[in-house]
Amino acid sequence: MDEVDVSILNTPPDQITDFLNIGGDAVDESTKVFNFKQHVDGVASQVDQLGQKLNGISKFYSSMSRKQGCSVGKDKERHVTSSIKKHQQEAAKRMQELMRQFATILRQLTQHKLAWPFMQPVDVKGLELHDYYEVIDKPMDFSTIKNQMETKDGTGYKNVREIYADVRLVFKNAMTYNEEKSDVHKMAKTLLEKFEEKWSRLLPRVVEEETKRKEEEAEAHRDMQLVQEAANGKLARDISNELYEVDMHLEELREVVVQKCRKMSAEEKRKLGSGLSRLSPEDLSKALEIIAQKNPDFQAGAEEVNIDMDAQSESTLWRLKVLVKDALEVKANSRTKKLVSNNSKRKREICDALAKTAEKRSKKTSKIDPLS
Repeated sequence: MDEVDVSILNTPPDQITDFLNIGGDAVDESTKVFNFKQHVDGVASQVDQLGQKLNGISKFYSSMSRKQGCSVGKDKERHVTSSIKKHQQEAAKRMQELMRQFATILRQLTQHKLAWPFMQPVDVKGLELHDYYEVIDKPMDFSTIKNQMETKDGTGYKNVREIYADVRLVFKNAMTYNEEKSDVHKMAKTLLEKFEEKWSRLLPRVVEEETKRKEEEAEAHRDMQLVQEAANGKLARDISNELYEVDMHLEELREVVVQKCRKMSAEEKRKLGSGLSRLSPEDLSKALEIIAQKNPDFQAGAEEVNIDMDAQSESTLWRLKVLVKDALEVKANSRTKKLVSNNSKRKREICDALAKTAEKRSKKTSKIDPLS
């Protein structure tokens, strides 16, 4: 956000004269007053720009809330947060129930007469399976799965599909390492088929739970987004209101400044008109905009305009005076720099020409035979 110098806003209108530190003759006094007014106008312009941006933000968030068909406040925020926690708790209970049902399948599987080779980790060292870890990337067994299911430190399984993957891995490892004709391979294949059959009965409930959880998470995300948008909208409106109060105070300061200005003499108006005629097209456009601010019917963009100095307010005249003064000073400084630059260039050319002439004379002198 743009920074705005609002230090002057702490000065009450009735103390504005002291703030301005007016002194000297009437012309200097009015110039100081309008220099101050220029500062006030600059701050006011920045305030207006910020206000427009904030109004746009506020309207955006308000329209978003209307499109969603709800009004969000502190109560709504608490309600949304509470609702999300409730959904999360319910989802956790449903997942626990699925895991309990899966545990029943796993228990039936481990009690099968063919399950004994898979109950504990493979004794790689005792069985002298030197290449086991070269063939198997992730060893797995039922005791490891059981420990993971019972852990309470947060490192255990998060959902049923994780357990399902590890149970399949137990059998896939055995079938990968052992030859197809071996007993262990055949036992693993038989148990895997039985496991897949039981899993297929549980799978529809697992899919249903996953779908429901995704929908609940999406709804929670939308609700939290609405809460955040409403909070941002409220913040924008609050700042906009504060800027409105600042703008009102600036308007008071403008009125005080105008009251401090003396009336411009006819001679000053004539000089001002002459100064306007010497402005660059860009600065002249700025001057016409100043006139248009107090004269709604004034066509600042017309190809030809007539400016009646006597018809302008004192406020407009002094703003034009400040503009013309600054613009012509810049123009004069630019002309002076250009003149100095041209003079320097001319001096360098003269010096170069003198140097060349001296060099030619020196060469001619060296060619003369002193004995001739």
